[in-house]
Amino acid sequence: MQPTRLIIAITGASGVAYGKRLLEVLQKKKIETHLIVSKTAEKIIEHELEIARSDIEKLADHVYSVDDLTAPISSGSFKTDAMIIIPCSMKTLAGIAHGYAENLILRTADVMLKEKRKLILVPRETPVNIIHLRNMLELAKQGVTIIPAMPAYYHKPKDIGDVVDYIVGKVLDYLEIEHTLFKRWT
Repeated sequence: MQPTRLIIAITGASGVAYGKRLLEVLQKKKIETHLIVSKTAEKIIEHELEIARSDIEKLADHVYSVDDLTAPISSGSFKTDAMIIIPCSMKTLAGIAHGYAENLILRTADVMLKEKRKLILVPRETPVNIIHLRNMLELAKQGVTIIPAMPAYYHKPKDIGDVVDYIVGKVLDYLEIEHTLFKRWT
């Protein structure tokens, strides 16, 4: 069954294009989105995409400040189908792994864990060190889905957009949302 309400967080890792593209696809599919953008992600959006944070926010149905720990999404009583952190910085990943819910992104992820709801992290860091790997392993043991931004090339991407679509498509696959963002292996 296709999700109807998703929480999207964009954190301060390179690859904010993944978050933007996911929001574009979800908007076209009329899936309700709740967005949180970290302060560092705001700077990366300006640098990598050369657009303002407000341009990303226009793609979401609801937008929250990363500092607003009273937002509805910070409560387990707020019903949602999943949360996707795309891209997910190693700082955010570590905060989730160690229960350090200092901001709305971390608190909402913590709620997803305690409520046993889908939590998807798209880390975009390389190389990774042993601490990163341990944190990912700990989260995987808790049921978190880790979809690293590791594109495939069998579909013969022609540009960066095709590479971004592949990763976003993998997230959509996990959420069981139909798409044609990349050609499947035959």
